[in-house]
Order: sequence, then C-alpha cells, then structure tokens
Amino acid sequence: MQLSNCLTDLEGIFVGHATDTKLGSGVTAIVFAAPAVASVAVLGGAPGGRDLDLLAPEMTAPAINAVVLSGGSTFGLDAAGGVQAALREDGRATRVGPMLVPLAPQAILFDLLNGGDKDWGRFAPYRDLGYAAARAAAPGPFALGSVGAGTGASTATLKGGLGSASARTASGHLVAAIAAVNALGTATVGETRHFWAAPFEVGDEFGGFGLPARFGPEATALRLKGRPAAQPGTTIGLVATDAVLDKAQAKRLAIAGHDGLARAVWPAHLALDGDTIFAAATGRRPLGDARQELAELCHAAAGVFARAVARGVFNATALPHPGAQEAWRDRFG
Repeated sequence: MQLSNCLTDLEGIFVGHATDTKLGSGVTAIVFAAPAVASVAVLGGAPGGRDLDLLAPEMTAPAINAVVLSGGSTFGLDAAGGVQAALREDGRATRVGPMLVPLAPQAILFDLLNGGDKDWGRFAPYRDLGYAAARAAAPGPFALGSVGAGTGASTATLKGGLGSASARTASGHLVAAIAAVNALGTATVGETRHFWAAPFEVGDEFGGFGLPARFGPEATALRLKGRPAAQPGTTIGLVATDAVLDKAQAKRLAIAGHDGLARAVWPAHLALDGDTIFAAATGRRPLGDARQELAELCHAAAGVFARAVARGVFNATALPHPGAQEAWRDRFG
C-alpha cells in the first residue's frame, strides 16, 4: 500500500480540523472508526488535559473513541465536549445502560498571546470548534501547518504548526504520528534552516537540508519562547499503530513518542511545557514475537513523531496579524 505519510495511513483513523485564523487558534479531532486501546505519557511540567487518568494501564476503560488536540489553553478544554456531541450523534460511544458516553481524551496547548482576537465574550468558542473538527474528520490526507490545533502554535524562533508522518516496521506494522508543535524551545538548529529532526527525515519531507556541517556554541545556545520572561509552550500529539496492543504496551509507545520529541525540539519537556503524547492501537494486526515487534513499534514511534514535529514547523504559515511570528518559509523560502 502506498503511504501518504500521515496519520490516516492507518485504516480506521479519521482526522478533522477546525481553524479560526482571526482567533489565532483551532482544534484537531482524531476519530477512531472502532474503539482503540490507548494510553498517554505526560512529560511536560505544565500540562493541560481532560480524561487523561482513564488512560493509565491500571484503569478500567478498555478503549476510547477519539483524541482531541486543541489550542486555547484551559479554555480549549471545552473542545472535547463538542467532539463528544458529534460522536454521540454518530453512535460512536460506550453504552452505559440507556446512555451513550463517548470517550474523547484531550490535550491542550497555550496559544493565547499570538495576536489573535481572544475577546470572545462570555463563553469561549472551543466547544463549537471541537464539534466542527469532529464533523470534518475523514480518511485520507489532511492539511498540515497552521491548521487545527496548530493554527496559533509557535516556537522559540519560528511559527509552530501541525505535522504528521508515518512508517512501516520490519514486521509490517504501520506506525504514524500527529503533532501540534507549540514548543517553548526550537525545532531548528540555532538560527539556521536545519531541523533537529534531520537524521530521521524521509526524502525531502521538510526540505532535505540535513544537519549543519558544524555545531558551534550558537547552535546549542538556549533559546526560549517569550524571553526574557518565558511564556508557556507545549507540544501535544498522538502516535498510533495498527498492531494489537494492551494499555501497558500503548503506554510504552507513548513514551517512545517523547523520545522523538526530544530529538526534534531543543530543549523539550521544560517546566513551562505541557508536553503530552497519546498512543493508540487500532488492533488490526496481531503481534508475532511480542518483545521484538514492540521494540520495532517504539523505534518507529520515535522516528515518526520527530518527523511530524519538523513537518509541522516546515509547513506552517504566519498568522494574518500585525507582528505575527515569522514562519520557516518566510525566513528560508
């Protein structure tokens, strides 16, 4: 099967965006055709999320219906309610007696200081954006860059965005990632066009420039968003596979996704980052040698998440507001 290098290469996963450039924010909904076994790993010091505890391996919920990625900081937590409404209308839910209860865990990123119009009145718009994102969820390739949860994202040096990537393991399993990159640190080396994720690039998916010929002190100097007073960051996303996994194995996959984040953003997992990565298994292809093939899945998870981060920044465009942060394409063409 020809891969399109995005999360929806996995059969049974649909992705939809709701984008509001005036607001400078948005929502991305990842909807599963059938409930997916899932877990999560939170390694940032300032996370925001909804229904994350139910994803712990020891918790009862066996599977979920969707994952929600949103801007808006804690205001954005309303987005999951909108996604739930759409899922309930479609019957994608857990039945509890006569009630349908969709499970749609969520992570948020901080994009409140990007120049967008946040004067939304009494109620924030994220519930409606969540509903629109879920209604837009579809199979096949989807837009990258300044869309959905990546609309208002930023990094220390360049506009952030939403990226995705996929790969196949030696055993034939598919692994794919989606990332909304709003990092406190930077995805590029110093002030250059080169991405930290360059060793993992496939083809020229984010320019094909490789790494710089040399690394001087300026390459690894600390660059933080909002300095001298650092503002909150966060990279959020999902790693998914077609393998049959239990929740403990899915947790391993989520942790491996953070390995990729740490290779793609310098520095990552800071006190003001809320770095949160979900993992989900659609269960369409059993494991053979479980120990060997889980290692392959984790290896692939780190790679695809690193690539998704770089693709998010590479494809981003500046917001249409005065003083908006410059995008990679603005600076390097």
